[in-house]
Amino acid sequence: MVFLIVYYILLSVGLFLIFKKTNIPSWKGLIPILNILEWCKLVGRKPAYALLLLLPVINLFIYASLAVDMGRSFKKYLFWHFAVAVILTPIAFIYLGLSKEEKYDQPIITFEKEYNQKIQDAKEQGKEREVRKLEQRNPLKKTPAREWVEAVIFAVFAAAFIRMFLIEAYVIPTSSMEGSLLVGDFLFVSKAHYGIRTPQTIAMIPLLHNRIPLVGGESYLEKPKLPYYRLPALESIDRNDPVVFNYPEGDSVYIFPYRTWSIHDLRRGAIPTQETRLIQAGRVPLITRPVDKRDHYIKRCIAVPGDTIQIINRQVYINGEEAKNPKNIQFLYRVSSPTTINTRNFSKWGISDEDIQQVQQAQFNNGMTIAIVLNEEQKEKIKALDPNIQIEYIEYGDMTKDRASMFPHDPVFASGWTVDNFGPLYIPKAGETVSINSQNIAPYRRIIDVYENNDLTERDGKIFINGEQTSTYTFKMNYYWMMGDNRHNSEDARVWGFVPENHIVGKPLFIWFSTREGSINKGVNWNRIFKSASSQN
Repeated sequence: MVFLIVYYILLSVGLFLIFKKTNIPSWKGLIPILNILEWCKLVGRKPAYALLLLLPVINLFIYASLAVDMGRSFKKYLFWHFAVAVILTPIAFIYLGLSKEEKYDQPIITFEKEYNQKIQDAKEQGKEREVRKLEQRNPLKKTPAREWVEAVIFAVFAAAFIRMFLIEAYVIPTSSMEGSLLVGDFLFVSKAHYGIRTPQTIAMIPLLHNRIPLVGGESYLEKPKLPYYRLPALESIDRNDPVVFNYPEGDSVYIFPYRTWSIHDLRRGAIPTQETRLIQAGRVPLITRPVDKRDHYIKRCIAVPGDTIQIINRQVYINGEEAKNPKNIQFLYRVSSPTTINTRNFSKWGISDEDIQQVQQAQFNNGMTIAIVLNEEQKEKIKALDPNIQIEYIEYGDMTKDRASMFPHDPVFASGWTVDNFGPLYIPKAGETVSINSQNIAPYRRIIDVYENNDLTERDGKIFINGEQTSTYTFKMNYYWMMGDNRHNSEDARVWGFVPENHIVGKPLFIWFSTREGSINKGVNWNRIFKSASSQN
């Protein structure tokens, strides 16, 4: 906010100085709104053109065009003039106003229209010589190379702004939402539905999220940065909505070619032994990331702020009532057959290689046993292969030991919690106050200390927030509980906890392309293209 205020003050000073060189009373340059209206007239635009500055995202392009037109009205036609006018608008205006050499010429838009009309009239009258003369003397004429450069730059930045504020393409990399959203689904995600989140990281390479392809390294600078702000939402996040968000524990990560691990995974002992050794040997550096540059995840919102969630024998309960399960919810099953199981059609049925967690060949009769995650439809298709196939649900509680304990990773608070039996746990809501003590602080510790930027300390069984002892805490933000439809193959809130509202990216709109298991070599899921990404439940 301080930056914007200083920027606007400098811009107003620049307009004040420029107006002194024209017939416009200079004091109008210091009056908000009025100075913009006079700016429009000075470059040959109608005052109503300024109304476009009220439209989010579009206003950025309108502002840039007005800045360029002001420079052109002072006979600044070179490419670098345009760049300075857009990037350093207040400084450029102050220079134009103070420099004795710089003279205001005329409203450039009016001149451009009149000059183009002269060329058009000469063409209609068949005066080819006059046309050539007008075109050669045109002070606004650009070389073909410059036309291409400006077109490319405009296209890149237009795409970057659209991606930043409105719609972004996203690909499903894992099977955590499988059954609803498959590995290899390419989505368009709306950033407006849940409120446009203005950029926090501003020094970055356009069109890249957080990594530079091929060469590696982060594609941004953490400073300077802007505070979090979100424009009004078109709709609220409801239970069962699929949501794209930034990975909450992605603030400090170790990056490997096949995936990213967080420092919290390291502390929990969840990273494989070989990768852990590389980290401990200093061969893999720790990368810190701001909120808007953390990895993108997509999960289903199971509980909203103010809810209490509990999982009992796989079934989710919200506020004590059974929650609606996604249509294609998946769990881990043991599939046994006295003969070899034909897996040829698994990919067509939406069963990826990632879903097959264990294969055992029987010593006799070519039998086979597979541990595999399936939904009800997939179970029926496998049963239809052979009436002798048996499918049994696998109790998953004992299979989570390699992930350490469940969130909040407190053996006392979360004693006995597993992916199938979890909670109860309250989902924080902005403005709500909860009692806190050394026994129940675990799920809210990261919220208070990290997400909401407080200094949390615990001494002698007492809680201190910002140096003051307290037994209550009032939440500043809303939080959400996100889980995958593939309940036994999803790293979700049961591992890393709540998703803060400032991590919310957007709402999936539709699938615009889909490859089988994420590989074009395995074919295209033609039946999924242009399907809604929010109705696959």
